[in-house]
Amino acid sequence: MLKLDRYLLGDFVQSFLATLIVLLVVSVGGVLVDILGNIADGRLPAKLLFSQLGLQFIAYLPLILPLALMLGLLLAIARLYRDSEMAVITAIGVGPKRLLRPLLMLVVPVVALVGACSLWLGPWAGRMAEQMIIEANRSVLMAGLEPGRFTPLPNGGVVYLSSISPDGTQLGKVFLQRQKDDRLEVVSANGGRMFFEGTRQRFLELDDGHQVEGPVAGALDYRLATFARNDVALPDGAQTRTEDDPELMPTLKLIGDERPQAQAQLHRRLAPPLIALAFALLTVPLGRSSPRQQRYGRMMLALMAYMVGTNLMFIGSGWIANGKIPPALGLWWLTLPLLALAIWMYARDGRLGRPKGARA
Repeated sequence: MLKLDRYLLGDFVQSFLATLIVLLVVSVGGVLVDILGNIADGRLPAKLLFSQLGLQFIAYLPLILPLALMLGLLLAIARLYRDSEMAVITAIGVGPKRLLRPLLMLVVPVVALVGACSLWLGPWAGRMAEQMIIEANRSVLMAGLEPGRFTPLPNGGVVYLSSISPDGTQLGKVFLQRQKDDRLEVVSANGGRMFFEGTRQRFLELDDGHQVEGPVAGALDYRLATFARNDVALPDGAQTRTEDDPELMPTLKLIGDERPQAQAQLHRRLAPPLIALAFALLTVPLGRSSPRQQRYGRMMLALMAYMVGTNLMFIGSGWIANGKIPPALGLWWLTLPLLALAIWMYARDGRLGRPKGARA
């Protein structure tokens, strides 16, 4: 590798990684808020926090990586112009088109990673996350109930379990306290289990116990009852999707699926690597500036262009799913013209005028 290529590649990689770290931190915050909300509502056990965070984060990489690549390259190329390094490189007969080799050394692996995340890793992570949620919904342990401690319930009550079976389905002795309006209930049972109504609504079935009900304060109106069975609502499980959901299906299965929703998901997975390549090539002409020119103006222009491109990708996939455009057209009307524009602008920007008196 030539020294110039090594220098430019190092500059590109450093700028890309710095931008990627910033975007990852911002994105993690948004994903973390959603997961913590489900945990706070009791829809997801706290034990799944980091696993769900990692799996859901993979699904966002096809959107984060192209943006980090574009902004990182744009910052690096703009710095070359600002510090007059590009002027020196041009003076020795090396034009902007010479950036292609070190540029592709970074762009090709990143685009391949975007394609892998979009076509394979993202759907796999989605299926794994759904499977973990389904298993958690069917286990008392993963529902947030642990033996030997008091666990809050969504209705303001609290429950205590003496023991839980290894598979998390059968309960030992149970103590429960909950309040309904101005009445307080205290329930004790010799055992129980968890069961479902529908796919998300979970209940504790308490067997062979006693229930004491009375006012929170004031009157002495107490009632004592025994029961053979008493059902107590748990927080609803997190929303899950079926195996035939296009977002969870492997990409190879989407190819043979004629449903508009499946074809929309297929084209949505094919678009990110092409968009990443197009915007990476656009950074060379967009990064051109004079030494005293502010570089953040063109960065905002590039960011707006990327947002428009990604929004059109989502809108176009919605059109395919709704049958407004044929699946054969897909998102090629967006990705191919964008890629052609990027190649044309790069080739046009990379022309270096021949010095006067030079021979052919």
